[in-house]
Amino acid sequence: MNKFENLYIIGTSHISKQSIKEIHEAFSKIKPDFVAVELDRNRLYALMSPKQGKPSFYDIRRIGLKGFLFALIGSWAAKKLGKMVGVMPGDEMKSAIMLAKKNKVKIALIDQHIEVTLKRFSKKLSWKERWRLLVDLFKGFVLRKKDPLVNFDLSKVPSNKLIRMMLEKIKERYPNIHKVLIEERNYYMARKLKSLMKAHQDKKILAVIGAGHEEEILRILKEHQGITYSFSVKA
Repeated sequence: MNKFENLYIIGTSHISKQSIKEIHEAFSKIKPDFVAVELDRNRLYALMSPKQGKPSFYDIRRIGLKGFLFALIGSWAAKKLGKMVGVMPGDEMKSAIMLAKKNKVKIALIDQHIEVTLKRFSKKLSWKERWRLLVDLFKGFVLRKKDPLVNFDLSKVPSNKLIRMMLEKIKERYPNIHKVLIEERNYYMARKLKSLMKAHQDKKILAVIGAGHEEEILRILKEHQGITYSFSVKA
């Protein structure tokens, strides 16, 4: 867990029992006034009402075919990995939400609207990246070839060193995916956190975000007084 001013950040793995344990420990130790989670309203609703959260063909018109297929494949892959470790995707976010409600702690949704992200994904994904994505999915889930870089215990949060290596590989192999799914959202969430910190300087804020975002969001908060980015997003 990292601390910056009145903000405490937990970087999680979305299918890790370790992350759920760390969130419970942080609640007991910090006793936060706010819990900020890597969710928007749609994803929060889908998480708390799983039957309502499945992608439908109606979504193609709103987010584009590529964004729809990515959401569909991503959902399937996450559930498959989750079953392997006994934790469903998003269980750590759900734990944070439930603990906040139980302790009457205010909840802040800090992620970009999922439709904006998927529309951006549909627009930016190149043919080369599409092909590479299909090849990598085929190798991983059909041929079951393991990449030594990502061959780690799924039940635990990867080390910062391993996360940096994985992000560099994604950026090199899928530059547009990295830009839309990681870089743009890092700045969006950093802006949200900065506003929350400024508005509640005397309050303790616990942020629960994916480990792949933690280090960069912390850097942005520390280095940028006015957090701006070339792509203006609206949630």
